Amino acid sequence: MSCSLLEFCRLQELKTVRDYLFQSQKNEPVEEKNQTENDVSWETSEWESAWDSGENKEEETTSATKVEEEPTEQRAPWLQDCVVSLSPCSDLLVVAREQKAVFLSAKWRTDDGGREEMTLAVSWTGTLSTDEGECVSSSICIPLASQKRSSTGRPDWTCVVVGFTSGYVRFYTENGVLLLAQLLHEDPVLRLKCRTYEIPRHPGVTEQHEELSILYPASMVTIDGFSLFQSLRACKNQVARAAAAGSDVIQPPPLAYKKWGLQDMDAIVDHCSVGVMTLCVFDQMKNASILGGFHASVKGNPPAMSQYVTVGGGPYTGFYYAVEGSSQPLLSHVALAVASKLTSALFSAASGWLGWNKHKNEEEAVQKQKPKVEPATPLTIRFGLPDSRRHGESICLSPCNTLAGVTDDFGRVSLLDLARGVAIRMWKGYRDAQLGWLQVPEERVDRESSPSASHPRRHALFLVIYAPRRGILEVWGMQHGPRVGAFTVGKHCRLLYAGYRLMGVNSVTSKGWQLHTQQVCLLDPITGALRTVNIPFHLALSDKKSERAKDMHLLKKLTTLLRSREVEPDILESEAKSALLDIKHPAIKKQALESLLSNKNAPVSCLANITSALYDTLKQQDPDEVDPALQQLCSSQLKLLQLYSDIQQLHSAADTETCPGTEESLEGIEEELSRVGPTLQRYAQLTTRPSVSFAQDSPNSLLPAQAFLSQMECTEGEELRVIRGSETQWNQLGNFMFWGCLCGKSPLHKMCDTLQQAGISPQQLLSLLLSVWLQREKEVLQKPEETVKNLHTLLIALSNMKGAVEDSWDPQSISPWWQQVRTTCIQSHNAAAALLAAFVAHRATKASITSRADSKFQSEWEAVSLELEQWLVCVRQLEDVLVLQTLLLVPPPQGSTVGAAPQCSIKTLLEGGTGGIADSISKWVFRHNLAPERLKEILQKKEEADEKLEQKSGEGKELEEGNQEDTDRTAELLVAVCQRFPHSLSPDLLSAHCCWEYVVQWNKDPEEGQYLWCAVEHLKLVSSPHIKLGISAMMWSTFIVKRFSAAAYLMEKVGKAPKDRLCRRDVGMGDKAVTSFLGCCVQLLQILMEADSAVEEVSAPELSMEEAWCGAEGPASLAEMALEQRGVHYPLVQHHCLVASLLHAAMTFSLKVKPLSLFDSKGKNAFFRDLTTIQLMPSGDMDPGLVSIRQEFLLRVLTAWVQAINDPSIPASSNTSPTPPSNGPKADWWPSLCLELGSLLQVNPDILRRHLVCELYSQGLDPRAEEVMLEVEDKDVLGSQLLVLTGQRLSYCLLHSQSQTQSAMELLARLPPTLCTWIKAMDPSELRLPLVPLSQTSRLVGRLVEILPENHAQYILALHLLEAVEALSAEG
Repeated sequence: MSCSLLEFCRLQELKTVRDYLFQSQKNEPVEEKNQTENDVSWETSEWESAWDSGENKEEETTSATKVEEEPTEQRAPWLQDCVVSLSPCSDLLVVAREQKAVFLSAKWRTDDGGREEMTLAVSWTGTLSTDEGECVSSSICIPLASQKRSSTGRPDWTCVVVGFTSGYVRFYTENGVLLLAQLLHEDPVLRLKCRTYEIPRHPGVTEQHEELSILYPASMVTIDGFSLFQSLRACKNQVARAAAAGSDVIQPPPLAYKKWGLQDMDAIVDHCSVGVMTLCVFDQMKNASILGGFHASVKGNPPAMSQYVTVGGGPYTGFYYAVEGSSQPLLSHVALAVASKLTSALFSAASGWLGWNKHKNEEEAVQKQKPKVEPATPLTIRFGLPDSRRHGESICLSPCNTLAGVTDDFGRVSLLDLARGVAIRMWKGYRDAQLGWLQVPEERVDRESSPSASHPRRHALFLVIYAPRRGILEVWGMQHGPRVGAFTVGKHCRLLYAGYRLMGVNSVTSKGWQLHTQQVCLLDPITGALRTVNIPFHLALSDKKSERAKDMHLLKKLTTLLRSREVEPDILESEAKSALLDIKHPAIKKQALESLLSNKNAPVSCLANITSALYDTLKQQDPDEVDPALQQLCSSQLKLLQLYSDIQQLHSAADTETCPGTEESLEGIEEELSRVGPTLQRYAQLTTRPSVSFAQDSPNSLLPAQAFLSQMECTEGEELRVIRGSETQWNQLGNFMFWGCLCGKSPLHKMCDTLQQAGISPQQLLSLLLSVWLQREKEVLQKPEETVKNLHTLLIALSNMKGAVEDSWDPQSISPWWQQVRTTCIQSHNAAAALLAAFVAHRATKASITSRADSKFQSEWEAVSLELEQWLVCVRQLEDVLVLQTLLLVPPPQGSTVGAAPQCSIKTLLEGGTGGIADSISKWVFRHNLAPERLKEILQKKEEADEKLEQKSGEGKELEEGNQEDTDRTAELLVAVCQRFPHSLSPDLLSAHCCWEYVVQWNKDPEEGQYLWCAVEHLKLVSSPHIKLGISAMMWSTFIVKRFSAAAYLMEKVGKAPKDRLCRRDVGMGDKAVTSFLGCCVQLLQILMEADSAVEEVSAPELSMEEAWCGAEGPASLAEMALEQRGVHYPLVQHHCLVASLLHAAMTFSLKVKPLSLFDSKGKNAFFRDLTTIQLMPSGDMDPGLVSIRQEFLLRVLTAWVQAINDPSIPASSNTSPTPPSNGPKADWWPSLCLELGSLLQVNPDILRRHLVCELYSQGLDPRAEEVMLEVEDKDVLGSQLLVLTGQRLSYCLLHSQSQTQSAMELLARLPPTLCTWIKAMDPSELRLPLVPLSQTSRLVGRLVEILPENHAQYILALHLLEAVEALSAEG
């Protein structure tokens, strides 16, 4: 262990900080009046400027543009020109320059590796100065301790103290809120320093009081820490109250401070407050004789004095002593910034409102008057270090208050003994040096066995010097110690040393606290890294007396040697052995051995030889002097290395074993393999698709010895135990031990004997064997017969080990050994490998039980046990899982963006509940986009196959792929899965789960309307009305009603079919998707009504599970939840279906309508309620005005449908459309729907039929019109309407057609005058298709004559029309 630089934090947005602080004055934006929301600066100018803020936006934008174009001249040493201060808790950094400042607060984030790391991010920027021309000259961050009893040492908040060139000292919160400002002296503030409470390390040491010291050019102010702590807390509370509620101002306690005028020194640039000290009697007599002469009197008790040390010029260093009680502390009334600003803002604003602005300048002048400055108490210098040419630059006080480091303009660093007042050491060549101190406690471990362990820990003191000219950071031991560390760092860094901790701590509150503070930090402005220096305690010890230092050197040498990759193995072995044997300290020797054993470059022979040599050396030493832990480590690692070498040799051996007697035991397994062989082949084909992997992750790579050692440990009983690490490490160890045996390349029994002799428990070996078997499933399936045979041999060998199967095991109970195998197979996602392992274990268990039964009973009866029953169930479940997993592995069609196939196991299926199997199949149906009709065909094939199986004898119920056609293997797989799960995958349950899966996927992406359509189609396939009712009710309440109501309210708001943008905003999908969605809503509500009507006629189905899967535990299945749903209120469902149809029609034909306005107040209130509740529905005759609005809408729907029939711009639904062709605007069911809606909306259906007939004739669709005409009841009114339409056709043909013939004109002349006048009065422009063949018009007139009664007023006109059409047809 040596010195190190540890990065513990990193600054973010450094460029932002630099650009903000170094903006040029001419390009600086107009100063914002309101700097921050947290700064409660309520001034009249801010209120007035708020009205003018709009005019200044362009100026601010222009200024910002200029700043971006400004060349960054301050790139290199920019941090040296700033005032930088860091909180000792490292959670707040302040960077200030001139009037501006940036606060950076600590934030935690996760790096790319998933580790939490601390960063400092900008939390506040602004201008700190308020007086014109003043700049920031010094700053410190003081964390204030929490007063809560539950506090563990973290600060409550941090106060930022800033000194200015105007003499002001201002106190801010972390958010830049000004707490208070003090003007204690009118000269510029040179330095701010703080001293906090430190726990005394020795009894009798005087406790130092907390204080804040402020240095001016010729004076110094010290503020009592307790007074400052109370005032800051009161100010912060008052600011919070004022910002929140504007409460009354409470005067905080006054600040108690002392002000000293430092005399007899030409120039002062820095200082340190050493604290209160008491002289011994001899020093008191010496000082009295020097100051008072020979006859001076000496008091009995030495007075307590506060010592101050200053640096500067004339003299170079000055020592001042202030006797306690010689000066009474001054009391400064704290001027609350919030109170003054609140008062002035309110008064100024009121004056402005009432027109009292004439005395505004006088009031501002009064407010800007500076407070009274108390005179300083003269304090003469006691003595100093005179050096007329040398000028001090800085002084840094040590944590123990006995030493101080001083830098000067000659590039020297001097070490002062403050008690004696002399310089005891000097370093040269450190121009512009920055200093810091580190106090390191001794580790407890090193002194546990010493007789003075109860004494306080020793502390070592180090001086840290940063030389920016050379870019080096050095660490020196005190007082005359050597340089113990040196680091090459940047030349523009800043060494940040606080020298204090938390303020507000005392001997009572600090008990049990863990103060997390950094003593010295190095800030690199190039990278933004904040690093601390880590120094071990032993570096303070002398090299001649410290064996530990020598041992650490040897350890470092060994570490460097192990890192080198070009060293020959022989040289590595010799040098590592000599370094390891030369180390004396047991703990370091153990660390060196562990480092050697964990090195990847050292060969196994080298590790074994070095460890053996160390072990022999330890055995030759006196047992009392040997560390037993080190000796145990050597012994265990030697044993592990020997085991590693033995396993390697067995794998490299060419001889393999023959296993007699295994052929007979494998007869049953071969039959089972042949039975499931086709499924295994199909499974292997689906799992052997190419994939990308890395060479180092390959299971065939050799396990390094270091990895082997890290996963094994020796127990107290000289046995080995495998450490369960990550899954990858566990599989690698299993590969190393057993894969060669499973492939038949290594001797099986020798391997088992070697592992048994090593002392590894059979249970762990079994777990490793099963893990490698399951992991390498692809290789196992390439040669299943050979690998199964070897697995059977290994399993028998492991079960015969001592401690595997208990001798007292009763076959009628569950064996923990075989239960471990079953548990592994149950949890495995590798279905084929798990099934093969279950075959082997089942056969081995049966053989073991048979042998035990024969030895006990010598009977020919077959032994029956609970263990075998468990295996039968497990094998059945694994066969089911294999077929299911094979189906799930079938890749989806090309172009599908769905992710990888899900993995299933017995455990996941059991935990998924009774509906888990159907849920997995429904996800597979969705991944493959299997159409509902196609699924129905496959399920019908499954029922036909079941009928054939029932007709056959009970033999051979397994469905093999080989007997099926090769044209549709996927369908055959699905049929096979359904046959294995006849109850869980019944057609109703599967369709219900598919419906739910599609609606869930639609809810994720509502733009995919075909998902919802597929869900409705799957719901139609459910035969049970109870399940259909529950599923549709759950769909409506969970996914549909929210979007449905949003669409209804949106259309009601805009009064027409909304555009795409509004649909996306309110409904969450486009306008086309909304149209499809509303159509599906109509179908869903119709299904709901049909199911509700059929529920009472059919009893509820009984849900059951397959016998092998009855142990399923998990959430309730979808079918169970559906059956638990309450019944719906049929009129309410019909009410919603009615409005859904209206919405669908309006969206389809883009009609203007307010759908909810078509209903009265009762109807509106019933909308979007829970369908299971009974609502007050509309009844009786409706308002005629409302009925007329409804009638007008339905007539417009019929008109739009007729127009859409022959409109070539409206494409007919193609076969590739996800919805059927009957769902578009050209669908044939729109007229019947309108008639049905008319009956529900109290609209006369005959009016609708007559309107439809007229529209069809107007469109030229005479055949369709004749079909509808048959259903019209009021033929008289229809005849009158059609008579006008016929006249319009004749008018167009005779008068308006461009192809007018002479015969037509002659015919017009021959017509009766009344008819001629009537024809001329007709307007053919009202016809959509005026040019119709005369044969159709003749047929229409004939129909007119038939339907009009002879006593009708227009019957004669109809006869004249008939004659005119016949004459025109004859001439044509």
